Amino acid sequence: MAVPIAVLDCDLLLYGRGHRTLDRFKLEDVTDEYLISMYGFPRQFIYYLVDLLGASLSRPTQRSRAISPETQVLAALGFYTSGSFQTRMGDAIGISQASMSRCVANVTEALVERASQFIHFPEDEAAVQSLKDDFYGLAGMPGVLGVVDCTHVAIKAPNAEDLSYVNRKGLHSLNCLMVCDARGVLLSAETHWPGSLPNCTVLQKAALTSQFETELHKDGWLLGDSSFFLRTWLMTPLHIPETPAEYRYNMAHSATHNVIERTFRTIRARFRCLDGSKGTLQYSPQKSSHIILACCVLHNISLEHGLDVWSSPATGHMEQPEEEYEQMESMDSEACRIRQELLLTHFS
Repeated sequence: MAVPIAVLDCDLLLYGRGHRTLDRFKLEDVTDEYLISMYGFPRQFIYYLVDLLGASLSRPTQRSRAISPETQVLAALGFYTSGSFQTRMGDAIGISQASMSRCVANVTEALVERASQFIHFPEDEAAVQSLKDDFYGLAGMPGVLGVVDCTHVAIKAPNAEDLSYVNRKGLHSLNCLMVCDARGVLLSAETHWPGSLPNCTVLQKAALTSQFETELHKDGWLLGDSSFFLRTWLMTPLHIPETPAEYRYNMAHSATHNVIERTFRTIRARFRCLDGSKGTLQYSPQKSSHIILACCVLHNISLEHGLDVWSSPATGHMEQPEEEYEQMESMDSEACRIRQELLLTHFS
C-alpha cells in the first residue's frame, strides 16, 4: 500500500530512520552573541525552553520525532524573531525548510498549551495590591488592575468570500485584545478576533468581559482608551474635559495607558513575524492566532528572565488601523458614578 506523502519527513528521507535525533547543531558550540543574532535569545533562555517544552516536542506521534526538541525550539525561535523561513537558518541547524515549518507548528502548539501558566491575572491579595501600587507609581492613577487595548496583526486572506478579516484599511488581519501590567507583562491575550471587528465589539464578546463581570476584582478597574465604552470595571478618558480635575484625570489616564502601546511595540520589535515587515502571516486565521499567542507567552517568559523589558520601537509595515467610532458617554449610570467619584477623590 502506498504511503501518503503527507506523513513523510524530509529529514528522515535524507538521513534514514536509524537517526532518532538530528543533533548536528550544538548550542554549546556557538556564542551567546551568535544565538541572539540568529534566534533572538541567549543560550540559558533556550535551554529553559527546551526543558519546558521537551516532553511535548518528543511525543512519538509527531511527524518530526527524529528532530530533537533543542533543534525544534531553535527553528521556531528563528521564525518568530526573523519572520521568515530563511534557507541559511535551516542550513545552520541542519534541517530542511519543510521540517522548519513543522517545528514551528510543534513549538507553537506546545507554547499555546502553556498559555494559562504564563498569561493570567494575579489572584492573591498581596500580588493584586502590588499590581495597583506599580500602576499608581506611574502617574497617580489608583485602583488600576491592568491596561487594555487592541492591536492588529496582518494575515493572508483566508478566502475571497470571507470579508470578516478585512479591517478598515482594507487589509486582512486579526484584532488582538490584550491587557498588561505596569511592567509590560501580559495578563490577558485573546488573539483570534477577526480584523473587521471594532475594538468595542471585540471587548463585548471577549472572555475578558465575562471574567470582570462575573469573577474578578470588584475593587479595581482596567484602563481603556476611547474606543471602548465606560464600564464599572473599565475607566475610559473623558471626551471633552472641562475642569482642572478632569484634565488631571485624562493626563494620568493617558500616561498610564501608554504602557500597553509600549508593550505592543516591544512584542513587534522582538517577534518580527508579527510586525508586517516580512509580509503577512501565511497561515489560516486559527494557526496565525496560535503563533501570536505563542509569541505572547514567550514575551512573558522573557520578562520573567529579565530579558529586554522595553525594546526600541519597531518599524513594521502593519500599523494598527485607526478606529472609527462615535465618541459618546456610557449609558451605564453606575460606571459614570464610579468615574465621577474617582475624579472627586483623587484628582480634585
